[in-house]
Amino acid sequence: MRSGLNKDLGFSDDDRVENIRRTAEVAKLFVDSGALVLCSFISPFTKSRAQVKDIVGADNFKEVFINTSLEECKSRDPKGLYKKALAGEIKQFTGIDSPYEAPEDPDLLISTDGRTPKECAEEVFQFLKTNHIVQI
Repeated sequence: MRSGLNKDLGFSDDDRVENIRRTAEVAKLFVDSGALVLCSFISPFTKSRAQVKDIVGADNFKEVFINTSLEECKSRDPKGLYKKALAGEIKQFTGIDSPYEAPEDPDLLISTDGRTPKECAEEVFQFLKTNHIVQI
């Protein structure tokens, strides 16, 4: 999304809100066509996540909070973005100099510290099966 539809947006609070809004509108198009849509985005503001729920419809929205500590994020940083943000080279970086409002009551909470991506993905898949979102 950031390299295409939303490439005109930066990382100001307003641009972050708009990035998520546009993403929700695209997701809604797919939902309306009958597709199962999984979106993985840093969505730092509670109001943006509420707006997504309104756009796609409450029945089509499940909030999954991937809870990862700052230390873990820094250790898993293949692009060196956290290092640059901490050095002041990147401004308005979520978790460094831009806030993150953690969900208060997500449908699924996944704590990733000490777990592999595969283990976390399996937890998401089990959630989808348990909630009859996918049948396998």
